[in-house]
Amino acid sequence: MAGHSDSSSSEKKSSEAMNDVPTFSTENMQNNMKVIYYSRTFMSIIGGVIAGILGFTGFMGFIFYFLVMAITSIGLIAKAKFSVHLYFDSWNRIILDGFMGGLMSFVLFWTYPFFLAVLHGHTIALAVKP
Repeated sequence: MAGHSDSSSSEKKSSEAMNDVPTFSTENMQNNMKVIYYSRTFMSIIGGVIAGILGFTGFMGFIFYFLVMAITSIGLIAKAKFSVHLYFDSWNRIILDGFMGGLMSFVLFWTYPFFLAVLHGHTIALAVKP
């Protein structure tokens, strides 16, 4: 009959539901999060130096930071072979985590090369004379 369920089918359904729940190793998850933070910090430093050398100021520098972080997120997703849920518990981990910490590193390394360029009266990118 439709709507009738016996106890053996309900036990089978509950055991199947237990198998569908993904399990994560906390040690592996922490290691994956470290990789995200290190990658974002490294790319923030490199991006900040490039932005300073190119002489980006104001809003243009922050747009460059968002572009660098978008490229970093795409790179991390590609490194995970586009199967983010095998390595992280949500998409937010790979897209947003470490974003603000990277911003501080970016600003620090953005202003220093820019300051050196202004101090010497020209941009570093145009310092080579023909």
